[in-house]
Amino acid sequence: MKSVMGDVMDAEINTMKNNRTERPTTDDESGSSPDERDNTADADGAAVEVQPLSSSGAHAALLIQRQTRRLGKLQPDVLADHDPEPLHQLRVSLRRLRTVLQQFAPALVLPDTISDRRMAKVARHTGLTRDLDVLQQRLHGSLIPLLPAEEQKALRPVLKRLKRERRQAFEGLEEALRSGPYLKLLARLHHWQAQPRFTPLGKQPLRSWLLEWQATASASLFLHDGWFATDPHDPALHELRKRLKALRYTLEPLEEVVGPALSHWIAPLRQAQDHLGELHDLQVLSEGLFDPQRPGQPEISLPALQAEIARAQAQQWRGWRELAGTLHGAAARQELQATLLDASRLPAA
Repeated sequence: MKSVMGDVMDAEINTMKNNRTERPTTDDESGSSPDERDNTADADGAAVEVQPLSSSGAHAALLIQRQTRRLGKLQPDVLADHDPEPLHQLRVSLRRLRTVLQQFAPALVLPDTISDRRMAKVARHTGLTRDLDVLQQRLHGSLIPLLPAEEQKALRPVLKRLKRERRQAFEGLEEALRSGPYLKLLARLHHWQAQPRFTPLGKQPLRSWLLEWQATASASLFLHDGWFATDPHDPALHELRKRLKALRYTLEPLEEVVGPALSHWIAPLRQAQDHLGELHDLQVLSEGLFDPQRPGQPEISLPALQAEIARAQAQQWRGWRELAGTLHGAAARQELQATLLDASRLPAA
């Protein structure tokens, strides 16, 4: 019998196929990009056959190796700034690296110089630059072509301002990527990988600790106020999205060990992020264009654009409400824990 989450995944995949041309791809609010799905490329882009490793520490070390190699490979293309996709991929890899280092910290013996604080600065710059890329792609790709000529003309100063802000954001990103602290961090991670050290917990079999390795991210998730929101503008939804993202990024390092049963959970989590991320982005866009309290807000009338934003918000809200009803149901909640528990009972790989 197909699982509850398997049914949800099939339905959501069909939805993504039907709607895939309606929005730009983002790294944490959207469906997975090719980079998110394929984390098994080495520094030269060649495929690497990955086998689940027996200990938690060894598994974490492999995940760290993948992402540090990928960060190094992506950096030249990001700095060249010819295409927004490498920046998107770098942001994903950086987030995955930070997640693994936080998630498996009790299993690893790392130098004090390898800290999340050193990565946070680069992450902030990648986030700001990428968000501006997505906003411009949304306007140019899915909104402006639907507007009458007079509204398109009225938006030109806005587009010019966004272009200027993006250029300034990239200058900060470029400085962060070339900075000594960030480059030293990557170098120290590479050095650690040559002789990785693990705590006693890190030497324990990975399978027998599957529940614990995701416990922090899933704890009290289903008690969050956002599940009960009745207004698409409720701030609790944005906080819930961040919690869902944290759980997805925590489960994905365990996916190759647990198998398809966990994949059936990860896909709807990703789609839930997509709906909530869209709602948040559209709200930010609407406030940025139409909020009269915003300093320096131009006095322009854009009724067609307002209508398109409202239509998109209603569509995403319907999608979220339908998916949330299943994700938050008793069967789905129990299935996640049962999946991890069943996998932890299998012999270590």
